[in-house]
Amino acid sequence: MTAAAGATPVVASPSGRVAVVAAPPSSSTTPALLAVVGDDLVQVGPVEEVVAVVERLERDRSPRWTWWGAGTDARALVSARLPLARCWDVAEAHRLLSGGWEASPQVAWAHARELDAAALPAASAGDLFDFGVDESPGGEGEPVVLDDPVRADGYLRPDVGTPAWPLTAERLVAWGRSALDCAATQEAQLRRLGPRAVATAHSESAAALLCLELERDGLPIDRPAAERLIAEAAGPRPRDERHAREVRAERDAVVLRLAPGREHTDLRNPVQVRELLLSVGVDVPNTRKGVLAPYRDTHPLVAALLDWRTAERIATTYGYPWLEAHVGADDRLRGSWTACDGAAGRMTAQNGLHNLPTSLRPAVAAQPGHVLVRADLGQIEPRVLAAVSGDRAFAAATLSDDLYAPVAQTLGVERAVAKVAVLGAMYGGRRGAAADALKGLERAYPTAMAYLDQMYAAGVRREVLRTFGGRAVHTGGFLPFGQPGDAALGDDPARAAARGRYARNAVIQGAAAELFKAWAATVRATTRDLGAQIVLCLHDELLVHVPAEHAEDARARVVTALNDSARRWTGSTQVRFVADTAVVNRWSEAKE
Repeated sequence: MTAAAGATPVVASPSGRVAVVAAPPSSSTTPALLAVVGDDLVQVGPVEEVVAVVERLERDRSPRWTWWGAGTDARALVSARLPLARCWDVAEAHRLLSGGWEASPQVAWAHARELDAAALPAASAGDLFDFGVDESPGGEGEPVVLDDPVRADGYLRPDVGTPAWPLTAERLVAWGRSALDCAATQEAQLRRLGPRAVATAHSESAAALLCLELERDGLPIDRPAAERLIAEAAGPRPRDERHAREVRAERDAVVLRLAPGREHTDLRNPVQVRELLLSVGVDVPNTRKGVLAPYRDTHPLVAALLDWRTAERIATTYGYPWLEAHVGADDRLRGSWTACDGAAGRMTAQNGLHNLPTSLRPAVAAQPGHVLVRADLGQIEPRVLAAVSGDRAFAAATLSDDLYAPVAQTLGVERAVAKVAVLGAMYGGRRGAAADALKGLERAYPTAMAYLDQMYAAGVRREVLRTFGGRAVHTGGFLPFGQPGDAALGDDPARAAARGRYARNAVIQGAAAELFKAWAATVRATTRDLGAQIVLCLHDELLVHVPAEHAEDARARVVTALNDSARRWTGSTQVRFVADTAVVNRWSEAKE
């Protein structure tokens, strides 16, 4: 083990935090060195050795691991399959505090220290006269100590944490101490918002760690089933380019034969498709799916065109090249994951993991000896509204498995009308058949409706809002540090109304995302001993891959995890959250 000068044996720091920072990779995704740094401890060494130290410390003391960002600093630990229980991700805490996506160490540090983001120092040009001396600001030319990541003016050096910063053990240790300092400052800022904000930072950090595990483990795929489903939709696997053109022409012919004389229409050209529809008497303003769907039964061509689009999407986006590029030799679909989309805070994924066509879901299948526990949160956003608004009457409705049933009874309307009214109240559809029911909502649930109106009004005024868990929501433009948006935007009533709707939606969807991630983090922690893996987080839905003998136990724990995380998140049991759970072999077997 290589240690920095003056190192002491590795023990948990008094604050309970221990930083893990990785040497910036130059040509490999796995850093050559890791550093473990606490209040009075230092350990630096090759990845394999430091991983062993982290494993021992996790087992003996379970500190709150702290890093600038899981994607850089925790990747080697996740690759080693260390089951880390607690962490603090500086980047995710920054996104919570400031809103938006940008969360580099330099930006997160500046925000934590309340420094002007516009004055962030730029990286060196790297010319012949750069001799490794960072000139202090103000033109005095006083050199700073390069082992210290922090400049004389309080900003982080622009090159620190990048391959441009020449690496030494001392610098890596200083980098770790800076992460601890930044995390402590962030926690103090979050505590000023309330204890729930700190808890949210914990679950957001856990979600970022889970994202690395999702990338590592992948989604199990039945490759022969995937091949069959792709062939049914898009045709056989092309032997060569000529065969690919023939398969494409055959796919198009299914539609074009329904419009004699229009066989040369390019179905990928919206203008020509609209002309094709006009030729059979279907006049539509555009050819989007939502516009065409109501016309499905007016002419066979419309139904064929809609079906063609589904097949075309599979052929071009989820066809054989997709299967070969993203499903590994172990039959796992992999893609990168992020814990926060930079807006409402939802998890996102690439390579089809978040938008796999429903027709391909039968290909998502448990591996031999395993099953999938599928859990989907029910009516999550109205239940979140009950929690964040504090409306006791609306909270009482959540005690029902179907929230809309007691609401309909209270309003004296059909369930379908009550559902449209509740969703319209949250998402802006406040006209039409549900308008009268909305007035009933205002009488029956005045606190919940007033909360939505207050969020709308704050959005119109371009205020920076906070979700229930403390995430900043910028309604005047995604500007750093809560600066007001362009005042000129407020001159347009349509823009002002759009901001209001956005604000009303964002505080509900953002809070729902916070609860979901708290739930996912709890499931991750409480099912690990069963050999379970979360393999998909899709909006409000979890897929857990688990040995078949532990299926029912895992299912019960998933439900318990929801109850526990919801109680901690809301601080009470007044609002009930529900999940539809099923043990299945294939994702498609779960009830939609």
